[in-house]
Amino acid sequence: MSKTPADLAATAAPASRSWLPKAALQRLAAWVPIRSLERRHRRRIATHLLMLTPEDRYLRFGYVASDEQISKYAMGLDFARDEVLGIFNRRLELVAMAHLAYQPLANPQTPVVPHRPMAEFGVSVLTRSRGRGFGARLYEHATLHARNRGIETMFIHALSENAPMLKIARNAGATVERDGSELEAWLRLPPDTMSSHVGEAIERHMAEVDFQFKRHARTLGNFIDGVAEVKAQYDGSGKAAKQ
Repeated sequence: MSKTPADLAATAAPASRSWLPKAALQRLAAWVPIRSLERRHRRRIATHLLMLTPEDRYLRFGYVASDEQISKYAMGLDFARDEVLGIFNRRLELVAMAHLAYQPLANPQTPVVPHRPMAEFGVSVLTRSRGRGFGARLYEHATLHARNRGIETMFIHALSENAPMLKIARNAGATVERDGSELEAWLRLPPDTMSSHVGEAIERHMAEVDFQFKRHARTLGNFIDGVAEVKAQYDGSGKAAKQ
């Protein structure tokens, strides 16, 4: 099986990484490539969301979205205004994605950050890819992206029974408020710095390298499979001719 840059970094010989601090090694081993999605990824996004179970659709959208509603949502994403982030597996399937919707504060009377810009965070992870911290990593990356664009508040609106989302918000230090069957989580973001911009640029570059690595590995794998299939057919026809 082809290894990604993240796999190679995690399994490199200790001598080649001995100069790195322990915290850096731990972060490198836990690194997840997160790629910004664009208009050309609409079909991948729709395919990902259509694979969600009815329960997951309910938790993600607040109602059991139909296939038609999901397709309409994917086709209506505003990539010029918002940020959509994705995690791909080795087969280049979109297994997790987040939508960071930029918008003005809906309620000017809210005491958290009045009259300040904010961004709403929504995330979905396929069932088979759960338990790897993808949701938390997407949230962490989204906060970095938002603060570098002058956003001061990250907002989550979710159903109270959405335990994974609640855990992500609380672990990040967000203020969580319950209102019946729904909850709202507010996270105040620090101002951007040179370090935060450099960090985002490095993350973006590494994610692109990882994606291209997977794409070339997949192309090579398909080529090898094709050659093997032709060879098997040729060998079979040759044996039949001898008989």
